[in-house]
Amino acid sequence: MAMPRLNEFHDRDLKISDFAKVLSHPARVAILRVLAEKKECICGDLVADLPLAQASVSQHLKALQEVGLIQGTIDGPKSRYCIDWKVFDRFQRDMGKWSEKMMNLRQDNCC
Repeated sequence: MAMPRLNEFHDRDLKISDFAKVLSHPARVAILRVLAEKKECICGDLVADLPLAQASVSQHLKALQEVGLIQGTIDGPKSRYCIDWKVFDRFQRDMGKWSEKMMNLRQDNCC
């Protein structure tokens, strides 16, 4: 079995990739939107706002917490959590820099 050679990529590329993977599920995007709208919530509130079971919401919250986009205690229906805006801002800044660099490297003569 081939071993992944992730250590050979730039740290910024790895971080952007981690965020992109987490945000690739619409439930996680919706969770972040609901948290931003409510400022802070309890898990039961999210379950009421989303078409997902409690267990699914908890799994998605765990994934968001693993990359640092949310903080708080995620353990049961009375858990409290919120968006870590410093991490969110860093992600947005990194994505903006990456996007700008890609546009600067863009060549319109490609197949």
